[in-house]
Order: sequence, then structure tokens, then C-alpha cells
Amino acid sequence: MSTRSRPPAPLDAVSGAFLTRYEARARQDAGEQREQAAELFRTAGLPGPREEAWHYTTLRPLADAVFDAPQGDVSALLDQLPDIAAPRLVFVHGRFRADLSVLPPGIAVRTGAPAWGRLARPAVEKLVALNTMLAEDGADISVADGVDAGTLLLVSLANTGAFHPRHAVRLGRGARLTFIEVNIGEGAYLNNPVFSMDVADDATLIHLRIQREAEAAFHLSTLYAQVGARGTYDSFLLTLGGRLARMEVHARLAGEKSAAHLNAAQLLGDSQHADFTTVVTHDAPATVSRQTVKNVLTGRSRGVFQGKIEVSRIAQKTDGYQMNQALLLSSDAEIDSKPQLEIYADDVKCSHGATVGELDADQLFYLRSRGVPAAEARSILVRAFLDEALDPITHDAAREAMEGMISTWWEGQGT
Repeated sequence: MSTRSRPPAPLDAVSGAFLTRYEARARQDAGEQREQAAELFRTAGLPGPREEAWHYTTLRPLADAVFDAPQGDVSALLDQLPDIAAPRLVFVHGRFRADLSVLPPGIAVRTGAPAWGRLARPAVEKLVALNTMLAEDGADISVADGVDAGTLLLVSLANTGAFHPRHAVRLGRGARLTFIEVNIGEGAYLNNPVFSMDVADDATLIHLRIQREAEAAFHLSTLYAQVGARGTYDSFLLTLGGRLARMEVHARLAGEKSAAHLNAAQLLGDSQHADFTTVVTHDAPATVSRQTVKNVLTGRSRGVFQGKIEVSRIAQKTDGYQMNQALLLSSDAEIDSKPQLEIYADDVKCSHGATVGELDADQLFYLRSRGVPAAEARSILVRAFLDEALDPITHDAAREAMEGMISTWWEGQGT
């Protein structure tokens, strides 16, 4: 029997590389919060497919990736930003760039250090522990009571490296903000952001997210939202880019008559893998949640939706709805859908569902019989499927930008 030690498993090797980076930095930038997260990460490492929440998504491709030190000019990427006239906070390789940013009036913004927030759970989510021990910068955004702060863009640009920005948004009582997050890049890199969204009583946060990372990039984000009485967290995610992407959302409806909308569209081709995982916790009476997630999959791509609605015993009169729909345009494409309900109250209205299919043959025949070419007929049906997903977006410029990105993506699929 050989006593030769086995080489470390691929994910163990990746975890070790992250710990080595932390230990090199800890000599100058230690702290109890970081060290606690590092200790958790030493013990648990990166999440693996044996964990229920990661059953459909593996981080194994990280072991094959090479993330060079952040370098190079990314200013050309600014030309790819959506045409939305609004102040913007620009982060390059996870670091704030004042020279590329336009600070918003009437909003308190702090940069230069991680914005820890109060909602993140590094002891539970391993990627949050990784972020906590390596975060270098972030945006801490506060809107005072009763202020309508308009629109603010948060832009992430990258072409190399592994970075872990930490952002927090706090809305005071009765405040309002439209927060548009844009992720764009080129090359191979890892973007592992963590967000803390704190919405006070009677406040409204509209969060529009565009994930258009480079085709060789990894995007692993975790977001926490907590909503007070009569408050609303209204989000929409458009996923287009990345070799491997996972957007994880934990929303807690903490106040009576609060609401959360977690809608998304995932458009994937080639061998892309994208995972949208949500947990909505109803922790107060008469709360409402809505989730509609649409997927269009081509090539050998794989989409994942895991959505869980949790209703605590106190949350009577809960109204929760969840729907996942997938359009498979290739015999090699795959969708994994796992909607879940966990209900401890007895006076609720909760439902979930999932549909998977191809383009409707009768509808295609109808369009072809009217003289519409095959490629154009397919395009019409796909766009009709996606237009419904964009219906909840009330910000005209953002919706127009997303429609343009969807058109560009669809044209790139060879139709």
C-alpha cells in the first residue's frame, strides 16, 4: 500500500490559493471579521455539488482557469455601457474609479473600503465567507427618509484578476431609488460581489441587473435584501454573459404588507452555465412575493433555477407566486428547475410551476405559411417569449437597453 499523499482535489486547490492570498494580505489588513470568515473558509472551502443548493452547479471549472493580476486598460469597455443618463459609480477590477464616475447628488456614497452591511451570512454561504476575507472595496449607498433619489448606476468593468467587491444600499423610511447594476468585461476573471439591500418601511428599491460578463469570465454573486412594512424590493436580472454564472438572492419580507419581486431572464449559448437561485422568506403577515424566470437556451448551454418560498408561522395572508419557463432551442441544451414551497402558516396563497419546451410548431407553421422566412419566424417567437419577461420593467431607458442587448445576443446565435 503506497504512503504517497494524494494530490489535492481541484476545488481544494482553488480554496488553498484563495487562502494563500488572504494570508499574504492579512499581514497588513487583518481584522476579526475577516479572520472569522477565513477560519470558516479554511474548514469548509468552496461549495461542492454534494450540497443541496449546489447540486446543479459545480465550481470545478475554476480549477482550470488562470486569473492574472488585474492590469490593462478597460476604458474601451465604457463604450459598451447602456445609454442611460444617470450618475454612475464605476468599479474596475473591484476598485472604485473616481475618474470614471459621476457622483449622485442627494445620495450619501462612501467608497474606498468594503461596505459590510448588516445582512450577509458568511457562516452560511461559503462564497460570502470568501468575499468577506478578500473584499477590498465597495459602495456604501444611503438614501435619507422620504427622498426620491432617482436613478443610480453601479458599473463593474474587468479584463483580468479575481475580485470580491462588497456593496450596501440602505433606503430610509419612504425613500425611493432605481439602482441599475451593470457587469461588463473581456478576458478571463472572477467577479464575486456581495450585496446588502436594506429597504425601510414604505420605501421602494427598484434593482435592475445586467450581467454581460466576458465569455471566459466567472460571475458569482450573493445578494441579501430585507424589506420593512409596506416596502418593496423590485428586481429584474438579465443574464447574457459569463462562462459560469450564479446569482443567488436571499430576500426577507420582515414587515407587514412588504413585497419582493425577483424576476429574471437567462439567455445562454455555446457551453455557458447560469444559475439563478432565490430564497424568499415571508416573516410578517400579508406579504407578497412574485418570481417569473425565463430561460432561452441554445448550443450546449445549461440553465438552472432554484426558487424557494419560505412562509413562517406568523406570516398569515402570505401571497407567493413562482414560475420558471424554459425554451430549449437545441437538443443539447439543458434546464434544471427546482421550485420549492416551505409553509408553516395556514392562511396563505402560494403556488409554483415550471414549463419546458421548444418553439411551438403550429405557430412556426402559421408564420411560414404567411411568407415569413424560417429564421425570422423563430426570432419573432423567441422575442415574444422574452417580451413578456421585460413587461415589469418601468424604467424606459433601461428596458430599451435590455431589448437592444437581447437583439444583439439573438443575432449572435446564427439566426
